Amino acid sequence: MAVGMATSDQVADHYLDITTDVCPITFVKTKLLIERMQPGEIAEVRLPHGEPLKNVPRSVAEEGHTVLSLEVSEDAAVHILRLRKAGE
Repeated sequence: MAVGMATSDQVADHYLDITTDVCPITFVKTKLLIERMQPGEIAEVRLPHGEPLKNVPRSVAEEGHTVLSLEVSEDAAVHILRLRKAGE
């Protein structure tokens, strides 16, 4: 999975919290968000531990989008995935 460099001035255009969802709904919701985004826009997705943490970033990259970062939240309860929609 290619991970790009995110900078602090890159503000997310979209936010999605899928911490209460389970696979495969986690990627379905992420994909629906990406479909509504414009090329180049950035989304921040809050992921739970387990399968979503493994599958969603991989699936985003396989769809051709850029994973900018994947970090643990301050309270360590969730992970925060930042992605950029590919140009079309």
